[in-house]
Amino acid sequence: MSAEWSVERAAATLLDAEGSRTARDPLTGEWPQLDLATAYRVQAEALHRRVAAGDRVVGIKLGLTSRAKQQRMNISSPLTAWLTDAMALPAGDPVPTGRFIHPRVEPEIVFVMGERLAGPGVTAPRALAAVARVYAGLEVIDSRFADYRFTLPDVVADNGSSGAYVTGPVGLSPEALDLSLEACLLEVDGQVVDSATGAAVQGHPAEALALAANALGERGQAIEAGWVVLTGGMTDAVPLRPGAKIAAHFTHLGSIVLAGG
Repeated sequence: MSAEWSVERAAATLLDAEGSRTARDPLTGEWPQLDLATAYRVQAEALHRRVAAGDRVVGIKLGLTSRAKQQRMNISSPLTAWLTDAMALPAGDPVPTGRFIHPRVEPEIVFVMGERLAGPGVTAPRALAAVARVYAGLEVIDSRFADYRFTLPDVVADNGSSGAYVTGPVGLSPEALDLSLEACLLEVDGQVVDSATGAAVQGHPAEALALAANALGERGQAIEAGWVVLTGGMTDAVPLRPGAKIAAHFTHLGSIVLAGG
């Protein structure tokens, strides 16, 4: 059965699942030879198809940036995935939950790049120097796999469970913040359910940015000026249900709210 699979078939299968809002079993159950390098090729093929359909690349997102998640997946650095303009949500508008399979939300520190950043050899200070502004963000993740059950190659092929994102109204210079100490309270329907600081993201969000630049550099890619970078979930993700209100309150980056529509 595995011989029937290819990069092109896997990309089409995942995009079809996304379009039909239908969860499926992990690819690796039918394609055990799917490894990490091939999974990134699937991710790239899916992006190519999104762009051909009219999407525009606007940035990248990082996943598995917490030490605990990396230990669970037996890796030592985050995964990278792509953001397109179709994934950006208008601030303040209800999130159309029917657009997703089983959406979850996590708070993030978001960078907007002022300079192109290309690996290898990028350090955290160099990465942070390339950032123009820092924002609060909420990412809506939405795995194409049932019950969020997948291996690392599965989630990489699935573009890091990409769904949508929204950024807050406060944009600050990175020099104005200690991002490792920037704190966030996560609320669901007015109740605090979790909290974290930027240190939850690879020790410092700039470390995650540097790792992303270096990982992309290994594949001949770079983080471009003007791009948005979602640096990774600060807390565990919480389900987004119709009618629910999820808010993230940051120390200096303001508050941001999503309501399930």
